[in-house]
Amino acid sequence: HDDLRLIDSTPLPCAASRETVKRSDLAGHAGYGYCRSHSRYFWGFRLYLLTTAEGMPISWCLANPKLGEREVMTALLERDHHLVRAGQVILADKGFAGKEFEAFITERLEGHLVRPDRKDEPTRHGRLARCRQWIEAVFDTLKGQLSLEQHGGRTPAGVFARTGQRLLALAAAIWHNWTTGAEAKRSLIAYDH
Repeated sequence: HDDLRLIDSTPLPCAASRETVKRSDLAGHAGYGYCRSHSRYFWGFRLYLLTTAEGMPISWCLANPKLGEREVMTALLERDHHLVRAGQVILADKGFAGKEFEAFITERLEGHLVRPDRKDEPTRHGRLARCRQWIEAVFDTLKGQLSLEQHGGRTPAGVFARTGQRLLALAAAIWHNWTTGAEAKRSLIAYDH
């Protein structure tokens, strides 16, 4: 699994009412976005994440949801290119389909992008449903057990710090589980009292 990296993004809502959006210190940073997997609109940021197969966060950023997924992930991977080794497989979802992004992964990072096939292209990798669940499970842990969506951040620095806290907590749990030989590396059951 050391040769596998997972990339994806998820909504990070910051306000639920129009009044809150209008008076928020996040105005100008956060924005409106749409989450296809949950069929809902939100106001806030998107969390972009690069992880190991076990879910260990390697790199992350927050971005306005109006920005394109491929463009933001390209900037993240360009900034942290030294964290991706040549030959690594980068598993993504269909949202990262695009010739420029695939060329960036192949040529700049010397990696191999694997993503589910779109309906309008020949079969290469299939749906990859089981594999895609890995990154979704990481987001589920962050949002469920670590309460990421209830972060309470009211300023850009506050949202950034609270997101970083959750990612650091997840990284510490995975590291601890790894060093103690726990079977499930991302499990937080031992810490959930």
